[in-house]
Amino acid sequence: MSYGIPTAAVDGVPDPLPEDLHVLDVREPEEWRHGHIAGALHIPLRDLPGRLADLPDGQTLVVCRVGARSAQAVAYLQRLGHDVVNLGGGMVQWQDAGRPMVSETGTPPQVV
Repeated sequence: MSYGIPTAAVDGVPDPLPEDLHVLDVREPEEWRHGHIAGALHIPLRDLPGRLADLPDGQTLVVCRVGARSAQAVAYLQRLGHDVVNLGGGMVQWQDAGRPMVSETGTPPQVV
């Protein structure tokens, strides 16, 4: 169902993340606050076209809640020449796999 979108399953993403792999989270601010991957860059999908200059160089793993918004972002960024990969299953699968997250709420991180 990836329709040519480069996609990685959580179990295919190294743990810990390599230093040269960037993470872009395209979820909404409230989703981000509750739990995200430490060190990720947060740019909501709707803001992405206006924030292209904020994107890091190099390979970037793009995440959202379940993988649909991030797939849209990957398709868009690929057309612009960025080296991007979608996280299949998104933050839901990341959390289910027990991968580390941080939150901005003062409570344990969770995907909402």
